[in-house]
Amino acid sequence: GYHRGLFEDALEDRSREQVSGLLLLYSGCIFHVVESCSSTIHLIIQDLASLQNQGHSALLQEIKVLVVAHNIPTRLFPDWYVAVATSPVMCPQGSTQSQSTAEVVAECLTLLLKLAACIQSSEDDSEDTNESVHTLAPELLIPAETINYLYNAEECASPEDFLRIYLSPSQPALDS
Repeated sequence: GYHRGLFEDALEDRSREQVSGLLLLYSGCIFHVVESCSSTIHLIIQDLASLQNQGHSALLQEIKVLVVAHNIPTRLFPDWYVAVATSPVMCPQGSTQSQSTAEVVAECLTLLLKLAACIQSSEDDSEDTNESVHTLAPELLIPAETINYLYNAEECASPEDFLRIYLSPSQPALDS
C-alpha cells in the first residue's frame, strides 16, 4: 500500500513516467528495483529519506540506495511486480564475505537481469505473472544474506546521504 500510494503521488505530475520494477519481500527486509524517469526516482528517494527521519516509528527503517542509473534504453520489468520470499533464500556459506561490495552489487544486478528475462518470457505464456514471480525462479531471488551484507556495507548510502551527494556540485568552484 505504501508503494502504491507513493507511485500514485508521483504520477499526479503528468510529466513523470509510469513506475515499473520489482519489490522482493523477505521476513526482515525488502529489496526493490524502481524503474522510472529521473524526477520520479528522485521523488521516491526523497520520500524514503523523509521516512528514515521519522525514527523508530517509520514504516521502513535503515534504508540503503545501492544503484541509481540514468538513460537506460529499455526497462527490465514491464509492470510493477511483488514477490514474497516465503522461505529464506540462502547463498553458499561465506560467499559474500570474500567479495567486494561492487562484486556483490554486480551479482545482484545479474540475478535481477535473469529474473527480468524470466518474467518477460513467462508473461507471454501466463496472464498472472505477478502471483508467480517467486515460484517462477526462486533461484534468481536475491539471497537474504546478500541483502544483509549490502545493508552493512559502508559504500551503500542512505537516502539522505545519496541526496546530499546527488544535489551537491560535482566540481568545486574554481575561485573557492
